[in-house]
Amino acid sequence: MNRIDKVLIEGLEVRTVIGIYDWEREIRQTVRLDLEMAWNIVQAGKNDDIKEALDYKAVSKRLITFVEGSSFGLIESLAEHCARIVIEEFGVTWLRLKLSKPGAVRGSENVAVLIERSAR
Repeated sequence: MNRIDKVLIEGLEVRTVIGIYDWEREIRQTVRLDLEMAWNIVQAGKNDDIKEALDYKAVSKRLITFVEGSSFGLIESLAEHCARIVIEEFGVTWLRLKLSKPGAVRGSENVAVLIERSAR
């Protein structure tokens, strides 16, 4: 039986410089990250051992630090960089990442990109 376990981080909100317009380069805006990460949780579940689990707090803190300190024009670029960090630094083999920029388009609640990436 194939098992695909996932660890989720939902609604991680971070303020950053994001956007292509001059006024956007002068303010901080909120972006929201939703991550779905493949991770085998069997041993952590059996042993109740944090060493076997994906440290979602460490992932969250790393992404917060990165995003707060970044300055991208496009949410596409920010999403790619965030995905690369999670895969390369935390050993996640696959992830789906939704990066949202609430209120970016007048009349809409949200705009977002949704990407899936795998370790190579």
